[in-house]
Amino acid sequence: MALQRQLLKKALGEAKTKIGGSRFCHRPSLCCSFSTVPSSAADHEAALPLLPPFDYEPKPYNGPRGDEVFQKRKKFLGPSLFHYYQNPLNIVEGKMQYLFDENGRRYLDAFAGIVTVSCGHCHPEVLNAIMEQSKLLQHATTIYLHHAIADFAEALASKMPGNLKVVYFVNSGTEANELAMLMARLYSGSLDMISLRNAYHGGSSNTIGLTALNTWKYPIPQGEIHHVVNPDPYHGIFGSDAKSYAKDVQDHIDYGTSGKVAGFISETIQGVGGAVELAPGYLKLVYDIVRKAGGVCIADEVQTGFGRTGSHYWGFETQGVIPDIVTMAKGIGNGLPLGAVVTTPEIASVLAQKIQFNTFGGNPVCSAGGLAVLRVIDKEKRQVHCADVGSHLLGRLRDLQQRYEIIGDVRGRGLMVGIELVTDRKEKTPAKAETTVLFEKLRELGVLVGKGGLHGNVFRIKPPMCFTKDDADFLVDALDYSMSKL
Repeated sequence: MALQRQLLKKALGEAKTKIGGSRFCHRPSLCCSFSTVPSSAADHEAALPLLPPFDYEPKPYNGPRGDEVFQKRKKFLGPSLFHYYQNPLNIVEGKMQYLFDENGRRYLDAFAGIVTVSCGHCHPEVLNAIMEQSKLLQHATTIYLHHAIADFAEALASKMPGNLKVVYFVNSGTEANELAMLMARLYSGSLDMISLRNAYHGGSSNTIGLTALNTWKYPIPQGEIHHVVNPDPYHGIFGSDAKSYAKDVQDHIDYGTSGKVAGFISETIQGVGGAVELAPGYLKLVYDIVRKAGGVCIADEVQTGFGRTGSHYWGFETQGVIPDIVTMAKGIGNGLPLGAVVTTPEIASVLAQKIQFNTFGGNPVCSAGGLAVLRVIDKEKRQVHCADVGSHLLGRLRDLQQRYEIIGDVRGRGLMVGIELVTDRKEKTPAKAETTVLFEKLRELGVLVGKGGLHGNVFRIKPPMCFTKDDADFLVDALDYSMSKL
């Protein structure tokens, strides 16, 4: 910790000196030029990058200042809440891929409200749908008819392969995974669930069991849940050998259960775990094993869905499989509290034996907003855009990796990217202190990224899907500049 504090103090002092000088734009919401200092070679100083142009001026902010908000938050909100940065940002406005603080300074949002803002902050078409519906009817529940929930369900079902045609609406990804696990247990008649190590599937008392990162787990009973070896090509004991990882699943079923299981759940690219893409071919092998044991296969698309991976609309399609249940949230609502579970008519029928009800799930406002999100993603061809910009971003990051030993791995696809920082490439030792320093320096330069992985040493680059190649270049140049100062 002493080293971390020393590095952080030194780095922040340098960043403030640079950014406070004449090379930084005096109109932060419109700054667009780049420094002329030559970039990149190890014996030259990396250029100080400035934000790409953006034709938008934030509204004057006259509300409470950050210090006041922070004190109120500490007094009245739960102590488990955490915040980014030594001095927390008071974010007061957002527009597309950018955020603005209380002083009107613009930041590139490369984390999208934790992979939640899909179309862009305050996208006009999504906003309009929400506001128009709010003027007519905000809430009535499914005990009455309303076209918004039916229209949204129809549109969502049309995006699904196979017989995944029945939709249940909820309010979050955690809720979606809770409901999926309930369905799996009822349908199979078994209790045992299988999840991956390094997974994150929620923080409720049940989904905490599916989650397999100790930083997110409380010491409570987690139920009949088995965590199998993670098919991680970078850290995994079998590299990219999907067959060896799949054998571990079979071993768990053979030696840790009655031989029958309720289901298997996984993300295709682990989000909180640090943008870890599963070994190619893994899901196809495991789905076959699980189904032979009487279980159902659940794809957690909370972060990877809706075209973010670029190559496919759904993450599970990258593995060539069709799940029995798909859960989704975050990007489905562009910031609305909205989630969904999509399954087959056969599996859905098990819930009909009792009353299953969700007060807010699929309310008119969220349904109208969710339908608008689907339309915007199609209209603006965001999946193709993610593939194009993501390929450019990954290429530039891999070039950077060749120049900085601290970058152990660059991974992901589309606009779901991870950069793992290490102090030793051979041992893959987490660069915890250096990650903290770089995290703060990126913020000073105007780039907001996420952090993930058990040790918090993976930068998560998962911006709104309107993120451009110019934004990608700015992000990489900022990272280059920051690393050159370590």
